[in-house]
This record gives sequence, C-alpha cells and structure tokens, in this order.
Amino acid sequence: MIYSTATVPVNPEAETTLTREQVWKGLELKARDARLFLPQGLCTRCDVAEESATHFVREATIAGCDIREIITLEPQSKVTFFQATGPREGAIINELFEDEVGALQLKFYCYLGLRGKEAGGPEEQAEQSQFDSDRGYRSALLSTLKRTRELLADGKL
Repeated sequence: MIYSTATVPVNPEAETTLTREQVWKGLELKARDARLFLPQGLCTRCDVAEESATHFVREATIAGCDIREIITLEPQSKVTFFQATGPREGAIINELFEDEVGALQLKFYCYLGLRGKEAGGPEEQAEQSQFDSDRGYRSALLSTLKRTRELLADGKL
C-alpha cells in the first residue's frame, strides 16, 4: 500500500494572494479537465463521462494510461479521486484548510495500491519513492497553485 502526503501554503510571501474560493475554483477545474493543469502532453484526454448530484466520472489518458475516476467534491474543502480503473486503485485527495494560525493550506494525500502488483513489492516501493520525492505530489500542489494564479491573471477563473 502506498501512502503519501504533502502540504503547501496557498499564499507564500511574494505570490499573488488567492482566496479559498479562487483555489477551490482551480481545484474544480483541475478535477474536470486535468489538461489545464498538467504539463503539456502528459494528459491527452480528459472528459466528464457521467455526472450526478453527488459525484462525477472522469475518463482520462494520463502518461499513456487510460484512467477512470469517480470524483467527489466537498465544496470549498476537498476533492477526492477514486481510482476505478487504471494502473492504481485507491483514493487521491486534495484538501483545502486553514492551519492553526488561519493561513490557507493545500494538502495532498493518497492511499493507493498498484493493480496486479505485489503489495509492498518493488513497483509499489518505487511509486512511493516517486510520490515522496521533490518531483512528486508536493510539486503537483505547487504547480496547481501556480496554474490557478495564471488562470486568475488571464481572467479565466
């Protein structure tokens, strides 16, 4: 089982200040169309296939893998991506919260396994290392905030 977590401040010094509502709009956009947030060419397809009052289903091709995710939104707070098909199984969560001094934070955490691979085996260990590295999900949080600022500056948020 893979468990990874990272938290970053939403409004570090010298960055355009984002409100909770603006970050939330960015997270919603990312959930609906990852192509807007991932590096060019990494996500080649991202479509909302089904939608209901409680969730929507996203079908995407990311890094050459076809993925189907059930996505739930807890407004202004949390986006959960349940991995229905693809190389991983489990959940990925993006959570927006205020820390003990009231500063807005964005947190990523996941509980995942790799389909068809030995639990705790070399493939899962490699994935764990990648998630926890400087190029892992901490960098994904930072790039999400950067892209949200760009969309805001372009009047698209």
